[in-house]
Amino acid sequence: MPATTPNIRRELARRYRDCPIDCPMFQDELISTLSDFFGVFHSLLEPDKVFWFRGHPRLTHSLAPSALRYTEQEKRDTALRLVADMKRFLDMKLGRPPAPDDDLGWIQVAQHYGLPTRLLDWTQNAAVALFFSCSKDIDSDGLVVILNPIELNQSADPRSPRVFNMERDARIIRPYLKLDGRIRPSGKRTIAINPTWNTERIALQQGVFTLHGSRTFALDRGQASSLLYVPILREHKSALLNELERVGIGEMFIFPEPEHVCSHLRRGAGL
Repeated sequence: MPATTPNIRRELARRYRDCPIDCPMFQDELISTLSDFFGVFHSLLEPDKVFWFRGHPRLTHSLAPSALRYTEQEKRDTALRLVADMKRFLDMKLGRPPAPDDDLGWIQVAQHYGLPTRLLDWTQNAAVALFFSCSKDIDSDGLVVILNPIELNQSADPRSPRVFNMERDARIIRPYLKLDGRIRPSGKRTIAINPTWNTERIALQQGVFTLHGSRTFALDRGQASSLLYVPILREHKSALLNELERVGIGEMFIFPEPEHVCSHLRRGAGL
């Protein structure tokens, strides 16, 4: 694995100086191959702990969910209210809609279909996160974020740290689903939750979520000391995508819907 030199570290610091994610950057190795990538994670991740991953194709977003990225509270409130409208329109269109009182289930449906929510997508699969960091904005630098979700949740239930789920932890999760778009300095912190894997896409992507509260909208090192990101340089994205494709992590695997299968076949034929 190629070690970085002081010159490369300075170049990384320059290229990532405007990264809005408030956590350390891993600068000990450059990621140019899949072997480099997994070598880094082998050295960083403790085998007895749980880690989640998130890929960003460019350096524009903090770790804030889509509904809470708006600068005006009025827009954040409007975005969060769209789920109620969606329920009226989609209830008869979904083959197996969530129960009427399953607020988290409906918010998960909204997230799946592109409505803004206070959920942020993560994956349990580091290779899936790498795919997302490379598959778009091929001419932009990207990154993969690492999070220990159990460490994140310790403040919510220090006696029994775990990833929360709706069956066991409804008393913790439900109040988050009623929050508006207001920032409250003493409000709720971000927590990590396991969703219901109710679609083929979320199952294939091994999807999980952080559910963001009202104390601050973007996850940062103040809430999760484990937070770290690995830079993925634009000049290595194409090669990394090719390697991922060879081990089965490609568009057709990540997105199983028919239009993505056709896109994968067309690209493979050079058309």
